[in-house]
Amino acid sequence: MSILLIIVGFILIILGIVGCIFPAIPGPPLSYLALILLQLAKQGAAFTTNELIFWAIVTVVVTVLDYVVPVAGARKYGATKSGVWGSVIGMLIGIIFFPPFGMLVGAFLGAVAGEIFIGKKSPDALKAGWGVFIGTMFGVAIKLAASGVMSFYFIKEMF
Repeated sequence: MSILLIIVGFILIILGIVGCIFPAIPGPPLSYLALILLQLAKQGAAFTTNELIFWAIVTVVVTVLDYVVPVAGARKYGATKSGVWGSVIGMLIGIIFFPPFGMLVGAFLGAVAGEIFIGKKSPDALKAGWGVFIGTMFGVAIKLAASGVMSFYFIKEMF
């Protein structure tokens, strides 16, 4: 049973890293679940309770930031609700038709299209699109950092 839990945990670690790039997969929560499975496999000897609580908090904070940071980036660069919604729609279209990088390009183009749709001039629309792009990249970086560190601890404690 322990070996099966470790194997499933390792698969979750890989999916957690992949999920940092593909928004349809919840990266950090999967990485955290891998830590829990390793804890079960090692019968409570892999991590302390405080470590697990810490990583649970990090997982929740990073997951919330993943939704907040792109919108904050868009707002900082002057995006309106139309630009934000355009970025979300563009991201979804990009993921479906041009994975994995379609997410980023789609978010940018969607934000620009949303801003142009409501009458903003091209420079302002491009600025809003840039804000969405920067915010999205920052969100991905935060998720990758959290999942990467959890992956390190998973592998470290596996042996």
